Amino acid sequence: MGRKIIWILFAILAIVVGLYPGFYLFLDRRFGLLSTKSDALLADLCWNTAFYTHIALAGLALLIGWIQFSASFRARNLSLHRLVGKIYVGSALLSSIAGIYIGFFATGGFVSGLGFILLGIIWFYTTLMAYLNIREKKIAAHQKMMIYSYAACFAGAALRLWLPLLIYLTGDFIIAYKIVAWLCWVPNLVLANTIIRRTIPT
Repeated sequence: MGRKIIWILFAILAIVVGLYPGFYLFLDRRFGLLSTKSDALLADLCWNTAFYTHIALAGLALLIGWIQFSASFRARNLSLHRLVGKIYVGSALLSSIAGIYIGFFATGGFVSGLGFILLGIIWFYTTLMAYLNIREKKIAAHQKMMIYSYAACFAGAALRLWLPLLIYLTGDFIIAYKIVAWLCWVPNLVLANTIIRRTIPT
């Protein structure tokens, strides 16, 4: 029962945060994180292209990726599982590349920028390896890399859970943002490693 509740909360969070990027399309340009950016950066075509590519495709990956871990879904809908997987992989690869680029302009400077750049590299690598492994029919290796990949992807949801708490605890947005740039994904990967060791044979 407890595991089912956790699964439901996990799915709800993935869906809600997956839809969150839509707010950036319909609200004022100074919404959310954009309020911390300079006018020059907000007017930069390359940055804007990377930013909106990142948030839109990361949202899509988060929105659809969680269903791939349902064994019953895979068993009943193998062709749909493969289609969703292809959409996830394409979204994750493009979003991670865009995320690496915008990481160089991260609010909070070097500390937060390095955190997000490393996250982007890890997300890209694990997703690519998951794709290459399934192409070679290495099922267990594919599953491991997909767990790591979605753990990196889930950083988008974790960030939005941790950031308000960190702002409250520190009283400073910049300090909180430097912390969350690491806290949003490092524990995710630790948890992913624990899940892999317990569920997937070596």
